[in-house]
Amino acid sequence: MFQKSLTAVFMLLSFTLAATACSNDNPESQETAEHVPADKKENQQKEAPEDDSIQLPQNELQKTDQGREVTALQEALQKAGYSISTNGTYNDATTWAITDFQLQQESLTATGVYNEATRKALQKILKEGTAVKAGSVLDKPDNSPETIDNPHDILALVNKENRLPSEFVPRNLTVPDVRFPFEEFLPKKQMREVAASALEDMFKAADSAGLELFAQSGYRSFERQDAIFASNVRKNGEEAANKFSARPGESEHQTGLTMDITSPDVDYQLIIEFGQTDEGKWIKKHAAEYGFIIRYPEGKRAITKYQYEPWHLRYVGKKAAAAIMEQGITLEEYLGET
Repeated sequence: MFQKSLTAVFMLLSFTLAATACSNDNPESQETAEHVPADKKENQQKEAPEDDSIQLPQNELQKTDQGREVTALQEALQKAGYSISTNGTYNDATTWAITDFQLQQESLTATGVYNEATRKALQKILKEGTAVKAGSVLDKPDNSPETIDNPHDILALVNKENRLPSEFVPRNLTVPDVRFPFEEFLPKKQMREVAASALEDMFKAADSAGLELFAQSGYRSFERQDAIFASNVRKNGEEAANKFSARPGESEHQTGLTMDITSPDVDYQLIIEFGQTDEGKWIKKHAAEYGFIIRYPEGKRAITKYQYEPWHLRYVGKKAAAAIMEQGITLEEYLGET
């Protein structure tokens, strides 16, 4: 009896020791949050992933772009207060949201293009949780055929079917530091700052190539274009005038993104022969490097509704300009509006 009791006690002790040994095979698995050493907690915190909710694309994006980065940008804009779809296409609605956001930030230039400066400003807003009043500066696109919804967009399509609002005056108009064939100040010396800076760079490069470019005509108000078109109608008749002169609201000059250029070889005139000068040939080859396109290229009258104008340069940014000039297409074709 006594011997049986001792045997039972011995077996119980052996089972208890075995169970204890098994529970200590992986001591870390038994640690609770309260028992994790302070230095280990710190390392765990450092290894924790960042908040993906405010991750923004690093690359520059603009109208017509597609892909995951555009989706990420659209999601960020939604968090900032913009009611837009996350379809992965940088469309008019996305361009509107970016432009409206840029217009609300004193440090940003309104272009409709998502760039590094815009990324930093948007990231700051999202981290701070600062409210953005979507559409407080720029009305949301309503797809009205009457006028262009977003005239601040550097890819805004201005033509006979897409008119600028009569009251639109570009922000940040300035006189580029380039040559003009006249000395006095006239409003047509002006361009939007983003285009003026690019024009200065282009003229400097042309100077280095031994060429003589002159800027002739930039910004025109709605009222000024009205007077010009009326004068051309009186001289040539409305049908003829409509082939080379824009009606008020239909002129790219009102955007502040256009400059007509010329040279001494054509006596500073704006004529087709400019395209055959050394300056004209250089422009056709190099304008895109500075964000400009020949807006009304040769052989595209059926699309643009205007004759060939080798002197008429439109700023659209380097990315779009490179694609347009390399493919030999128009802005209409690039935007799929033909």
